[in-house]
Amino acid sequence: MTERQQRFREALETHWGIVAKVARTYCWHADDREELVQEICTQLWLAFPRYDESRVFSSWMYRIALNVAISWVRQHSARRRRLVAFDEAVHEPSVQLTAPDEDGRLAFLQRFIATLDPLHRGLVLLYLDEKTHAEIADILGISVSNVGTKIGRIKKRLRDASVAEKQRGRPWNSMT
Repeated sequence: MTERQQRFREALETHWGIVAKVARTYCWHADDREELVQEICTQLWLAFPRYDESRVFSSWMYRIALNVAISWVRQHSARRRRLVAFDEAVHEPSVQLTAPDEDGRLAFLQRFIATLDPLHRGLVLLYLDEKTHAEIADILGISVSNVGTKIGRIKKRLRDASVAEKQRGRPWNSMT
């Protein structure tokens, strides 16, 4: 194994969670996730020689993974139109992300995220991963003020959806 291959392998193993999170965010079926993971890894490998070591590796990796995922979703838009929003009763559940969802908030959040367009889905993923506005802006290639504006609008949509869900009689506490 060459030095370059070893460095890439170590970096990928260290930050594997990024690839997994992006794939789970953009794909609900195991076969699609596998295909997307393969594509992300391929593009990371192809881009690795151009990686600037003065930059944070995880941010560079997020940028590539999200760009690949967004392109992948766009290329598979015909298939995507036939899909329905995430529903554990219909779709296979992914790996347990957090503690058991006793009050339904996680399932609600997953359904809400599934309604977002690919760019906003990536923005929410980064926000939930506690990236700063500056890091999100760098990864997505948008301005810091645009990140703040988009997050504010998504939070408002989430609050509105939460209120509508409560009015339908869903038994869980407010998320916002």
